[in-house]
Amino acid sequence: MHTESNRTMKALVYEGPNRIAWKDHPRPRLQEPTDAIVRITATSICGTDLHILHGDVPAVDAGRVLGHEGVGIVEEVGAMVTDVHVGDRVVISVITSCGRCSACKRQMPSHCRHGGWLLGNSIDGTQAEFVRVPFADNGLHVLPPGVPDESAVMLSCALPTGYECGVCSGNVQPGKSVAIIGAGPVGLATLLAAQLFSPAEIFLVDHDDNRLETGRLLGATQIVNNSKGDGAERIRAMTEGMGVDVAIEVVGLSETFDICQSVVAAGGHLANVGVHAGAVSLRLGQLWAANVTLTTRLVDGTSTAMLLKLLENRKLAATELISHRFAMPEILVAYETFGRAAEHRTLKVVVRAGEEGDLV
Repeated sequence: MHTESNRTMKALVYEGPNRIAWKDHPRPRLQEPTDAIVRITATSICGTDLHILHGDVPAVDAGRVLGHEGVGIVEEVGAMVTDVHVGDRVVISVITSCGRCSACKRQMPSHCRHGGWLLGNSIDGTQAEFVRVPFADNGLHVLPPGVPDESAVMLSCALPTGYECGVCSGNVQPGKSVAIIGAGPVGLATLLAAQLFSPAEIFLVDHDDNRLETGRLLGATQIVNNSKGDGAERIRAMTEGMGVDVAIEVVGLSETFDICQSVVAAGGHLANVGVHAGAVSLRLGQLWAANVTLTTRLVDGTSTAMLLKLLENRKLAATELISHRFAMPEILVAYETFGRAAEHRTLKVVVRAGEEGDLV
């Protein structure tokens, strides 16, 4: 017999533009034989969650549990789940995929006909005590004992996004020059991932000195404060007018996209990572003869298993992306801290199961 306590849970619920609440919510149950129920031990907040909060993603309905990043313990599995088991500690991928449709077979699980970005979008997400994960065999990765929760949660979205959408799409190679426009959590994750390919130079551009200094400590060879709007000019001056081989946009603004167009060298790559809410101006008059490759894409999470091996062997400094830690009941404070990043010197925030956090 079920009691009220195991039919409900606490969750962060979107109630409409600029309104969220930490409240009682129905606890998820298995709906399909490919589902798993995961008890969340750590979650995080993504910039996309802020877009939802501010009403910029109208497809998200009021009443939705937010969040698409998380680590936890498998509590239940459906009859067709074979790769994860009750008791496994797992990281939850932002992308849900069936593995069988035409998009999945083309290695584009982000465009899965039955999945894609579901958690915290079209189904309830990870900022809760429990979450239902569809297609669990594809969306969950079992964690080795030596990988802590707060490192692993960076594998849900930030590190795969930086690696796949920025570094791989941008064709970063040894000895090349790279400019990363935006030093937020995904920009810094891109910085970490780029160094796996030994580029000769990495320029990091932002207007936040705290984030730029963090980027310097994480391996950027040149930091450029763009508060005066002269970031592109300064990069071109530092490269003797040639520009960079790879320009990676990680903000989602027309201004930052323009910097990439201004600094990408002939024969170079411009990789867009940022989420753009509106149109940008494509400078074809400047780029048409420059042999520039422009890429856009969603994260697929196909790199997660590889990145997990790097974390396990301490080849990625994932915890350096974290600036603040909170307990679950403090999640509203976590949102306020993340949303006012410049004031609080915020990078990535981790929200952990329990009653007490240790805000740093």
